[in-house]
Parts: sequence; C-alpha cells; structure tokens
Amino acid sequence: MSKPTFRVETSVDDATGAPGAVYLRVRDGKVAETKEVEGGVVYADYDAPGSLLGIELLGSCDMTVLEGVISNEPEPVKRFLRGGVPRGLVPAQSENANGHNAGRKVCG
Repeated sequence: MSKPTFRVETSVDDATGAPGAVYLRVRDGKVAETKEVEGGVVYADYDAPGSLLGIELLGSCDMTVLEGVISNEPEPVKRFLRGGVPRGLVPAQSENANGHNAGRKVCG
C-alpha cells in the first residue's frame, strides 16, 4: 500500500460557483477500478493491488457509506476522510425534526 497523499479537489459550476463534485484523494496512483458505492452519488477509485486512491462525491449521502469504504484504511486516512470533506457536502451531524442532534452523521 502506497503512502497516503491527502488532497481535496473540487470542480465548480462556472455559472453559480457551487461545487459540482468533490474528490478526496488519499493516495497517488493509477486507477484500475472505480466502484459505485452509492447510487450515482459516491464513487471509490482503487489501484491494481486494491488500495483506495480516492472517493468522489457528486451529491449527498449517508456518512455510513463513507465509513464502509474506509473501514480497512489506516487511521490517518480515516481522520482525513472524516474531517476533510467540505461541511456543505458532509455536515458533522444531522438534526431531527425538533432541531435536536439525531446522533447520526450524514453526507449532504
């Protein structure tokens, strides 16, 4: 497994300035396989030996989706992916209908 290289790459809609996609790079390398993780919204890239290279977010998703992708990653990668995602795409926690913290992390 190659050494982690952490970067957040964002594409922006030229007309609105809103983020169109966010790519969370955890390692440099050549993509050998892209897996759709969550219905057209989250994709994970892997190199030939199966190491995670990065995760692309095209919209909102449940934080447990990301947790599933990073479950076998070293702690520095987990920390980056938990804390490196822009808060507009991955709020730290959700709130229930009463405005109270529901205790569940969510993307989007």
